[in-house]
Amino acid sequence: MIAEIPLATYRIQLRDGVGFAEVEARLDYLHDLGISHLYLSPIMTAASGSKHGYDIIDPTRIDPVLGGREGYERLARAAIGKDIGIILDIVPNHTAFSLENPWLRDVLIKGPKSRWANHFDIDWRGGYLVLPILPEPFEKMLGDGRFAIEGGEWVFDDTRVPLSPAGEPVANNTDSLRQLHEAQHWRLRHWESERDTINHRRFFNVTSLIGMRVEDRKVFEDTHRLIFDLVRQGLVHGLRVDHVDGLADPKGYLAWLAEALPDTPVWVEKILVGQEELPRDWNTVGTTGYEAARLIARLLTSSPGLARVDAEWRRQTGIADSFEQALGKAKREVLENELAAELNQLVALAHEATRRSPRSEPGPESLREAILALLEGMARYRTYVDADGASQSDRELIAEVVRGARARLRSTRVTEHLADILTGPAIDAERALATRFQQVSGALLAKAQEDTVGFRWTRYIAANEVGAVPEEAVIGDAEANWFLALRRPSDMTLTSSHDTKRSEDARMRLVAISHHPDAFATLVADAGELPDAAGVEPKWRWYVVQSALAIWGDAGDAVSPRLVEHLRKAMREAKETTFWTRPVDAVEGPAFRFAQALCARWAETSPGELATLIACGETLSLMQLALKCLMPGFPDFYRGAEGSFYALTDPDNRLPVDWTALSDLASGEGFAGEKFRLTRRLLALRREERAFFDQAGAELSIAGNQLTLSRAGIGRRLTLRFGPSLPTPPGALWKTERADNGIAIFWES
Repeated sequence: MIAEIPLATYRIQLRDGVGFAEVEARLDYLHDLGISHLYLSPIMTAASGSKHGYDIIDPTRIDPVLGGREGYERLARAAIGKDIGIILDIVPNHTAFSLENPWLRDVLIKGPKSRWANHFDIDWRGGYLVLPILPEPFEKMLGDGRFAIEGGEWVFDDTRVPLSPAGEPVANNTDSLRQLHEAQHWRLRHWESERDTINHRRFFNVTSLIGMRVEDRKVFEDTHRLIFDLVRQGLVHGLRVDHVDGLADPKGYLAWLAEALPDTPVWVEKILVGQEELPRDWNTVGTTGYEAARLIARLLTSSPGLARVDAEWRRQTGIADSFEQALGKAKREVLENELAAELNQLVALAHEATRRSPRSEPGPESLREAILALLEGMARYRTYVDADGASQSDRELIAEVVRGARARLRSTRVTEHLADILTGPAIDAERALATRFQQVSGALLAKAQEDTVGFRWTRYIAANEVGAVPEEAVIGDAEANWFLALRRPSDMTLTSSHDTKRSEDARMRLVAISHHPDAFATLVADAGELPDAAGVEPKWRWYVVQSALAIWGDAGDAVSPRLVEHLRKAMREAKETTFWTRPVDAVEGPAFRFAQALCARWAETSPGELATLIACGETLSLMQLALKCLMPGFPDFYRGAEGSFYALTDPDNRLPVDWTALSDLASGEGFAGEKFRLTRRLLALRREERAFFDQAGAELSIAGNQLTLSRAGIGRRLTLRFGPSLPTPPGALWKTERADNGIAIFWES
């Protein structure tokens, strides 16, 4: 019988040649590894050519590209036969804003009268839905004769937009086409105008995804019909809810899910910041574990070494700002650019919420200033004010934001007015503002921190992870044990995912920098002597050396193109001198050539400092694995990470997995083989000692350069120790000495 709470999950990214049949062929391998549950990326029908499956066009059908319903059922039954359950990644927040989306096509044809109109989060006050999909301005394309009417569709290039059936056929001339366009339930706009024109709720700033109103019970039922069917037939054994912070009412959504599927464990993708706790009244068994990955990286970072890294980074780059200062600047830039549409929408909602109020008479500039102050001051992803009002924690958070705003605003009357609305909305207009504000604040922090300043403030990119705070890269006993005390057996612990900025072993290579700061400083200095370094800013040289170290392998010619592609993304995400919408070759080109030259240098000379950092990173990776498997909660493995896994952010972390090579690791030599065998051994231990791991308490101690994790319960104690010169204790389960540190796992009486 499949357990409700996994012993270990294995995350598989479907698509790009991986469908249900390919996963089924790996079931014996996963069973032997010790995996209890497959953890599958979205299986619903996605847009043509989708690489990830989050751009769903039909939530009621399993994607034929993956094998369809028949293929899924065959996989599920085969997995159940090997006592392996399945957890599905579901996407309630959005679907694809695509002409392939059948519900959206119906809305384009029928407008607000479509049965699906209220399923999408669309602002219909203007009377139409904006489609910012034109390659050039509408009037330019109209004047150039680039539009035509064919078979009841408006046609340009390879795009065909369905027309409303009302109206007479029109002559193919400018005036007639303009009139026909203005009679539709949609308006075509140049893609560059999206920040000023869009009227649908997006996923972050991704205009090609449209928000779904799952806070409406009808929408909830329609979008979850397939999921309910699969669970009730016993073909799904758990759910992972993507981007729960994007929902209007996460608590209400989870309550409905629990009502529909009362015995099904549900995990939420929720980013917890600092010492934030998951709301205790949510119907969920835990998060997907980013905070656990953050804990492990902080535990393994050397505080004295990091201080030296910080000093050298500031000396070489001239950067004096704190991370908090850099984040504040990035937030304002993101609000004025990537999320300008959302800012405009919030100002409009705030206007409606404050109309005829005796408390203040704000105009658009006052409202804009107040909204900016409140959004920029949010230190967490969002509050959770709902029909029950604001929690004490949310009230304290918003009060803190207002206190911070007082120091920089000439008047806080409007800010305080809006803050009171956000904590206690009383009428529909106020509730609409509070709901939308909460959805936008999470998008802002994600875009500003993870996707902007994370590529600017780059002293130590091991700490620039999802849910991490780069300036808080180390941790003490008290905070670590506070975290462990909150953990439950049902909490997931990940170290790599499709969303992490660096894979687990790449991250530990970077953590090694804090243990050997002089070795890294030497690599940076040597890189600075390359002729191609001259035209590259010092902060980008520092970043490139870290990134090259993170994924370095035996073949430099294989690393070089991956590094260049990652650097292209990093520089554009930083949004300082080159951009996705306006790439600047004069900035990017020199950086790319520098990255290529660095790879060539390392391939030719094999620096001793590089070897030192790689060896230390391998030891840290093994310790990371041991912590992941032995700390409270259960481990999640991203496909391929049971062996060595060096990858940068998406799409580098979705490169194909060599399953044959993984199958050979049981007898493999070197770090990959050692990691694989330790994975299998630890998962066997978890299976043999399940009661112990479910019940045992946990305590961490950090003394000098030694780290100890102790688990005690049912009359036994399991100890994990990391540091130099470790003795081999009686009852040792595993011990290794690598580089300048050792790891020991043993039972104590």
